[in-house]
Parts: sequence; structure tokens; C-alpha cells
Amino acid sequence: MKLACHRFGSVVKNTPTISRYATTWSSVVEAFNGQQRRVDLCKEDVGLFGVPELSSPAGFKVAQQKALRKTELLVATACSNPPGALTVETFDQLSDSLCKVADLADFVKVGHPDPAFRKAAEKACINIGTAVEKLNTNVDLCMSLKKLLENKEVLETLDPDTRKVAELLMFDFEISGVHLDESKRGKAVSLNVNLLDLNNEFLNGSLLPNRIEKKALPEHIRHLFSIDGKSIQIGSLHADSPNELVREAAYKIFLYPNSSLLHCLDDLLACRNELAKLVGYETFAHRALKRTMVETPETVMKFLELLTDLMPWDHPYFSSAVRTARYNIDSSLYSPYFSLGACMGGLNMLFSQLLGVSFQNEQPMAGEVWSEDVRKLAVFHETEGLLGYIYCDFFRRPDKPHQDCHFTIQGGRLKEDGEYQHPLVVLMLSLPPPTHSTPTLLTPGMMENLFHEMGHAMHSMLGRTRYQHNGLHLTTAFPGTRCSTDFAEVPSVLMEFFATDHQVVRKFARHYQTGQPLPKTLLSCLCESKRICGAADTQLQIFYAALDQVYHGKPQNRSTTDILKEMQEKFYGLPYVPNTAWQLRFSHLIGYGAKYYSYLMSRAIASMIWRQCFQKDPFNREMGERYRREMLAHGGIKEPMLMVQGCQVWGPHDFVSALCG
Repeated sequence: MKLACHRFGSVVKNTPTISRYATTWSSVVEAFNGQQRRVDLCKEDVGLFGVPELSSPAGFKVAQQKALRKTELLVATACSNPPGALTVETFDQLSDSLCKVADLADFVKVGHPDPAFRKAAEKACINIGTAVEKLNTNVDLCMSLKKLLENKEVLETLDPDTRKVAELLMFDFEISGVHLDESKRGKAVSLNVNLLDLNNEFLNGSLLPNRIEKKALPEHIRHLFSIDGKSIQIGSLHADSPNELVREAAYKIFLYPNSSLLHCLDDLLACRNELAKLVGYETFAHRALKRTMVETPETVMKFLELLTDLMPWDHPYFSSAVRTARYNIDSSLYSPYFSLGACMGGLNMLFSQLLGVSFQNEQPMAGEVWSEDVRKLAVFHETEGLLGYIYCDFFRRPDKPHQDCHFTIQGGRLKEDGEYQHPLVVLMLSLPPPTHSTPTLLTPGMMENLFHEMGHAMHSMLGRTRYQHNGLHLTTAFPGTRCSTDFAEVPSVLMEFFATDHQVVRKFARHYQTGQPLPKTLLSCLCESKRICGAADTQLQIFYAALDQVYHGKPQNRSTTDILKEMQEKFYGLPYVPNTAWQLRFSHLIGYGAKYYSYLMSRAIASMIWRQCFQKDPFNREMGERYRREMLAHGGIKEPMLMVQGCQVWGPHDFVSALCG
């Protein structure tokens, strides 16, 4: 078994010039361009996300023990009841109980500013993950499901969703090695538990900055990096810097090999390979791709090789430079029109017209959020009412990862009492905080990332499945909607098309001081620039995806760096820089192992949906409802290709032309 896991009444404006146009978009613009009312600390601490136990780090132990006790009771129920719909419902309760702790902890271990909370959450992740791996090889639990699937008479009484979940659960048991003898089952559990530690070690290491003595860098560029005493910290590639020396220094220092992390990656890949072979698969990639849209690693490589024959080579910086030179895409010209409030108001307007969905701001209760600057949005449908909640953790702070991502805290499901359990999600961005007189101003790239991540959030909000379990392994599932990995990015990538469409942008881009719309010349340049160097950007993604496939294919008996050199030459064309190890910054190897190609696949599908459904009219309500009904509403319960066909988009043979176009 795989277990997948009131409006603001007192918003204070930073400056009276912000709100000239804000009142036309309810309180959303003001909430994100103004200051949030401080939480009343005199009130009772309700705990993170309203979970009472989590008012302190020690609460994670209490929460996990509570979940594990409930697990024991549910396992006994599943194993003792006769086969029927109750079997699947019990499995879903089991999954939900564990995921409520594990999913929440998965976010807290990276997103909470308090190290004690992060440490406690990490322990909870490992403990729950260990328990799940044992359940995944529990023969009695598996037999209760097998009896259901083998009883045709009972099976025919189940609705399609229940049958589908039962099949997914059985598949998950099988790839975990439940069919092995007791000794090998124990080995499989041991390997999976070891992978939990290796995943954490690699992911944490991939996000840490590298240090170098100040004197090692020319004095005139030191101030462009983070200085810590006598050292300089470099935590990114600084790829958007116009200074060539800065880009070179950042590249060589940030990617300098870390021997312990290299060993960790070797051990991680070897452990994944050993596990795959133990449970009957040729490679980890074969195991990971089973029941995806592509099914096999051979299909992925054919897809990537076909794409690479059609694409020219380039470099990300020069792609940006070409756009800037040809279209004058200077972020400083655009940012005043992309205040965070304006962008959130734009999303609110888009979803309202397209899907009948709107945001309302809620004041978090004491202890509910982990930082003062986190905003809480209630998501409402015009006829269905409350859909769920989005916690917006948008601003940079010390020790917060510099990455944009979406975390599922609680999945949606139909509860035993007939009520629907509303989904809770976190959107985590790395935006500059507002100043005393200026709201947060986004670059065009930041705005596009915001739309991308909101695509994930709305996928979670608009899914209405009976079961929260949709066939993803708790310990390998990535943050987000529980569905096939190579389909999960479709809603978020589709939102990028909305973010760069002139019909959409002109509706919300307003100067934060004057309220004037983005000039037509700037709007035209921004939208046209997206067509430049798209092939080069795709080529880079092809290289990443190919590298991921080779790492998770048959063991190469050579270093991961040597493999990197070869794949970079074959799929990217730019020379490898000696004494660098980019693969150690490839954090997607954890959540997307053998599945990084999903970004390309999702982009192709999203491109087809955009062209057929929204390009002419991005506010078409009929198409919006169809998109929700056929694709978003099903979570992972429906085969991705059937959802794609439901929107009447083209077939798989059009993927390449969609990417190239």
C-alpha cells in the first residue's frame, strides 16, 4: 500500500497612493500591498494550521503517536472486515491519518523559521515514513485488498472511483515488494528507510550555500554577494547578473564539489537501484515510471532525443540578454506595475471570470502561522461555497529556502460523516518583503512564478475526489496535488501562458502609485519576448531530464560527474567547467527521481490546452468549466490521457510541435 499522502477588517495601507484602483478588486489587493494586522498573542494558541498539538515543537511527537495509534486500529479494521467498499474507505482513512502529520511536517521541516520546529518535523517525517514502509509490505493488509479485487461479485457493486483506488493501492503494494519472502520484505523496508535519510541529507545539502574567504574574490565585486565576517556566502548562480565576473565566480564557487554530498548521491542512486531490482524491476526508472503516461524509460529517452534533434543550443544568461536587447525587458521598468497586490488581484479576477472562484482574506489565529507575514486565503466558489485554504508564505527571511514551491498540508476527501474535508495548501515563494513606503514589487519572472505556483494551489482547491489517496507513495510523493507526476505540472505550466498573455496582463498590471495601466508598448514587448530563445530554454530542460534518466538507469560504474560531462555534451553542447558538480544542486532528484521529464511533457500538454481552449479568449467561462470538469476535478483518480482527451486536445504525436511552437 502506498499512502499518499472573513475578510481583513483592519488592513493598514503603507501609503495612501497605493489604493487608487484597489477598491475594484475587493480586499485582495490591499491585503498583499498593505500590512497584515498582527495576531493577538493574548488569545489561545491554536497550533500550526489549527492543529492544537503543534503549539510547540514537542507537539510533533504527540501528533505522530496519535496518528500511529489510529493506524493500528484501522489496520485491524481493514484486516478483519469482509471485502467491500468499507475496505477501501478504511485504507483511505489510514492514508489520511498519516498524511495529516507527514505532509504538514514535510513543509515545516523546510519552511518554519524556528530550528527546533524544523528538527522536530524532520524526525516526524522519518518516523511516519518508516511506519508507512512497514505497512507497504504488510501481508495481512495486502490480503484484505486482494480478497476484494478477486471477488468479482463484490467488485461489481463498487463505484468506478472506489475500484480505481483499490487497483492503485494493490499496484502500490506490488512495487513495494509485498510478494517477496519475509527476509526480502524486511530488506525492502530497510532500503526504503535508508532512502528517507539519504533523501533528507541530499536535499538539505543541495540547498546550502558555499563559503569562500573574502580575499579570494576581487574587491569590486564582493559587495554583490552575502558577506558573513571574513567569508562570502554564495547560494545561487547569480545567472541574471550583467557582470560576467560575478556569474563566473558564482558558477565556480556555488557548484564546487562537496565530497560528502557526492558520496551521498552515489549511495542514494545505488540504494534506489538495489530497491528496484529487489522488487522485480530492471532499474529504478522502470519502477518509477510504471503507471505514468510514458510507462517506460525507453519512451522517455525517445521523446528527449526527438526533441534535441530539433532544438538549437544556447545559454540561459544569453537568452535573457537577447530578450533584454531586443525588447528592452528591463525589470525596473515593469516592477512598479507588478505589485504583489496587483498580481494577486489579477489572479482573483482571472479565477472569478474563468471558474467562478474568488479569494477572501482571513486573519490567522494565534499560533496558526509560522511567520507574521504569512497571509491566509479562503477560496470560495460562487455556488459551492468554501473550497479550501491557501497559506501564502511569500517573503524572504533567514534560513528560508530560496525556492518556489507548493505544499499540500491536508488533502481533500469525503469524510465518514458525509462532510467534505477541505484541502489546505502552502505556497512558498522568495519575494522581497515590502518596505515602509513601497509594497513588494515583482519582476516579470517573479510574476510568472507566482502564477505557476497558484496553478498548483487551484488544482488542489478544485479537485473534488471521494478519496484523498490517489496512488502516490507517501515517502516519494512531491509536494502538490496527488496525481501522476508527468501530469501534475500541467495546471501550473498552463498558468504561465495566462501570465504572459496580453489580454490577461493588461487587466491587472497597474502602477502601484498612480494606478496607471502598463503601457501598451511595454505590454507588447513583454509578451513578444517570451517567444525568443524558447528552444534554448527547452534544450536545457532536455539535458536535465536526460541526466535524471541516466542516473536512474543501469549502474554506470563511473562517477556522477563523469556522467554529467557526457550528458551535457550530448544534450546541451556547452563545455563542462572543471571542478564543478552541478548535479549536487539538482534537488529535483529527490522528488522527481526518474521523472524530471515531466516538466517537458506537461509543457507540451499545457501548450495544447492553451491553444485549443484559451488562446482566443482566456476568460472563456465555458472553457474554464470544461477544464475543471475534465481535468482539475479528478485529482489522480482518472488516467491523465483520458483527462487530456476530455478537453479535446491533440494526441501524443503533437507533443514535439507544441513544444517547438
